[in-house]
Amino acid sequence: MKTIKVVSVNISEQKGTIKKPVDMICINKMGVENDAHAGDWHRQISLLGKESIEKFETVLGRKIEFGEFAENITTEGITLYKTKPGDKLFIGDVELEITQIGKKCHGDGCEIFSKVGQCVMPKEGIFAKVIKNGTVKAGDEIKYLPQVIKIQIVTLSDRASKGEYQDKSGPKIYEMISDYYKSLDMVHFIDHQVIPDDALMLKDILLNARDEMYDVIITTGGTGIGPRDITIETVQPLLDKEIPGIMEMIRMKYGQEKPNALLSRGVAGVMGQTLIYTLPGSVKAVDEYMKEILKTLQHLIYMLHGIDIH
Repeated sequence: MKTIKVVSVNISEQKGTIKKPVDMICINKMGVENDAHAGDWHRQISLLGKESIEKFETVLGRKIEFGEFAENITTEGITLYKTKPGDKLFIGDVELEITQIGKKCHGDGCEIFSKVGQCVMPKEGIFAKVIKNGTVKAGDEIKYLPQVIKIQIVTLSDRASKGEYQDKSGPKIYEMISDYYKSLDMVHFIDHQVIPDDALMLKDILLNARDEMYDVIITTGGTGIGPRDITIETVQPLLDKEIPGIMEMIRMKYGQEKPNALLSRGVAGVMGQTLIYTLPGSVKAVDEYMKEILKTLQHLIYMLHGIDIH
């Protein structure tokens, strides 16, 4: 595996200006000490790859010094712009969480643009927030840890749990969410359990998934009004916040043509930093619900982690 390392650390006292290399930077909870971009926000640290700088040197036909594109940390050995928000970088004691890939260029109002003529940061620079403090200097090794999206799927069915019929709804969720994260090129882990319509068993699974920092829980089954439909009564008291809009929209969208779709009591919400969705038990309903849920799923995960992707 290729070594990833720091080749330069750079500071500027004013925003929109070229940064100058220094021997070492001290990183605290606000960012780089004495740097203009430090603050209580999501772009505390800027990083740019040496590979991107060298590519731009060919375009501009001249040598570009480290810090000219206002990056705090110049790296080597990793294609930074192919990382994802939520991924982690470890440099000695320092831990950084990637929050943004690229940014809007300020054009003529920026010293970098006026001196260099173009800027690589809008497409190939990345930004991070500080998780753990420490110091960074040229030559330090960087460890890269991609975020692993953890998903818990729970099928609630007395008969399926006894093996009396094959669960098809849970595997359908598995297939759709796996394809979704593969399309985003994001690492993911999925656990799928089939249990009877048992409130205590379901509650234990939900609380365990929350405590183990699963990103998403999706249940299927138990959203009706039958005597064994206990999913909503079990899930709702555990939610810190509800997200009613998405379930209301799904019911209305499909209920216009199929009134039975309006009878599901499914809810969506947040437990700690875990999203939870309760889907009906039929494969067709699962397909309809998942198509809508996947449109906003990763955006909600970013929101929960305070990551700005606008």
